[in-house]
Amino acid sequence: EVQLQASGGGLVQAGGSLRLSCAAPRYIFEDYAIGWFRQAPGKEREGVSCISRRDDSPYYEDSMKGRFTISSDNASNTVYLQMNNLKPEDTAVYYCTADPWGYCSGSIATQAYWGQGTQVTVSS
Repeated sequence: EVQLQASGGGLVQAGGSLRLSCAAPRYIFEDYAIGWFRQAPGKEREGVSCISRRDDSPYYEDSMKGRFTISSDNASNTVYLQMNNLKPEDTAVYYCTADPWGYCSGSIATQAYWGQGTQVTVSS
């Protein structure tokens, strides 16, 4: 079974920063678009950010632009999500995902693999 290992969540005050990590098997890291979705209590799951493996282009939901940065490390097969200037509305469980299309679709339906989720809590 493919495993995406997500980590890095925690409790932080508003304005603070966290870095999430997603470690993937090599073949996933090389060919799949890897990104993050999140789900807040009582809300639907939504896309956060993604990095395409076809052209290494990053993708961000509008509310994250300028605050979040996605990057990847080829040596460790890991995708990182640096989250700065966090807001209470960023509180959610964050899921690492992998899309075999290789491009960032932003669609839950096309994600073939999901990590276990990591909790991010931002206090006001």
